[in-house]
Amino acid sequence: MASTTIDTDTELSAVNAILGAIGQAPVTTLGTVSVTNGITAYDNPEVAFIYNLLRDANVDTQAEGWHFNTEEHVGFHPDSVTKKIAIPDNVLSLDLHDNQAKRTMDLVRRDGFLYDKIQHTDQFESILALDVVYLRTFENLPIVFRRYIIYRASRMAATQLVANPQLVRLLGVQETQARAALMEYECNQADHSMFGFEDETAKGP
Repeated sequence: MASTTIDTDTELSAVNAILGAIGQAPVTTLGTVSVTNGITAYDNPEVAFIYNLLRDANVDTQAEGWHFNTEEHVGFHPDSVTKKIAIPDNVLSLDLHDNQAKRTMDLVRRDGFLYDKIQHTDQFESILALDVVYLRTFENLPIVFRRYIIYRASRMAATQLVANPQLVRLLGVQETQARAALMEYECNQADHSMFGFEDETAKGP
């Protein structure tokens, strides 16, 4: 008996879903980019615009910080020479673990490196344990997040490209429903509790 397979969302299929939502024909490629004299040109500006909406919706959604893209106690090592700690490009936000309770540092991103606003320095002597929100690739997101991002970008595309308020409202309803499914998934995966139990703890008998 053959197993059932489900095609996963790719950036191309997501762009086509957005194009379909606003009544446009699908494409077979996201296009190519050329740069001449410092000017970037796309062979299909509409597809490029839709793709940028998808990327913006993806980044904005992930930046909220979810169970799947948030990690605690991540060790960041200072450079042995400069003592600076470089922030990788796939990091959306980061902070010292338990910094709300232990205000020993006030870390921010500055010029691609960590900077401590309390000590006024970007040089550190030891490894820092940080809580990090990462930017994951679209294909590696949980399916409920991919669906929500597609609906969110579709509503944005309809708002900016189509003069049809009814379509915008319809896509807004789909976005709201997808957000509800996303929140249910998040609560189940993260084992959130209204009693506020911390991670790696459980209610006793």
